[in-house]
Amino acid sequence: MADTRPAVQETREQGFSMPEVMLAILIMMVVSGTVLQGILGLTDVSNVVTNRTDMHNRVRNATELLTQEIGQAGRIALPGRLTIPGGAALGAAQAVLATTSGGPATDGLFIGERLVIDTGANQETATVAAINPGAATVTFATPLGKAHAANAPVAALGGFSAGVIPPAPAFPNGSTGNVLKIFGDINDDGNLVYAEYTCDLVQGRLFRNTMPFDSINKPAPTVEEILIDNVEVNPPNLDGTVTPCFTYQTRDVAGTTYVVGVAITLTVRSQRQDRNTADFQRETKALLNVSPRNVFNVWQMAGLGITDRIQPTPPGVLNLIAQN
Repeated sequence: MADTRPAVQETREQGFSMPEVMLAILIMMVVSGTVLQGILGLTDVSNVVTNRTDMHNRVRNATELLTQEIGQAGRIALPGRLTIPGGAALGAAQAVLATTSGGPATDGLFIGERLVIDTGANQETATVAAINPGAATVTFATPLGKAHAANAPVAALGGFSAGVIPPAPAFPNGSTGNVLKIFGDINDDGNLVYAEYTCDLVQGRLFRNTMPFDSINKPAPTVEEILIDNVEVNPPNLDGTVTPCFTYQTRDVAGTTYVVGVAITLTVRSQRQDRNTADFQRETKALLNVSPRNVFNVWQMAGLGITDRIQPTPPGVLNLIAQN
């Protein structure tokens, strides 16, 4: 019997030739290499931006803190509201104090402080000559010139003339180009604090060391006090001189030097090297006129002859300043 099935034409299956395969692989390698190079380039850009952003943030945070605390320097305050619960007679040389702070009534007081007692026509300024914390009493340098009723208020007004410690020779062991010394109610919480900002160019660090104003010994700064790492010497000026970290604008009145402006110049390098240049990125930030407003106000009062609101430097602060 004859085969009646239709004839099927067989076709030969053909693959890629070796040159075609090699060409395809080459094209894929070129495309993949281009994409990979772009990804690596974006990674480098991201690292550069992150490096610079981190450096910029550290400098900005430090300078903002410096600006805030210099502005507060020289501010005087008491931990709580003070009163004379039993009043004080005319000619009294001593008074018993009470406070709303919950602590000892004599907290925050110091020898030489000028206290404003009472209000209105009975108001007078008395200078502290001695303090007895156990009895909550203060002794005045001169007897009171007015009588004061029970619960007469007691306040500390004005400000410190040396809230920013002037540089030598105006103030022995005062602020320098690398060490800024300030004190006052810099935290705005009623407590007097002494603070030192040290621009240590040997270790490449900016330290902030704070302590109560009546501390006996000044603690050495630790790693917790580091504000910035990788601090460098500022670039030279056109005349070849190098600007220090801190410079001071001073004014003199009646033999007393007041720091009325502080300039801050900091140069910081990045934590890591730039992969493209194999060098560190650097940034110099300059704040040319940070005003210690409380010291400035006291300087203006001194120029007007108003001296009963100009507070002396506390003995505890003098002790801390003398310690290197």
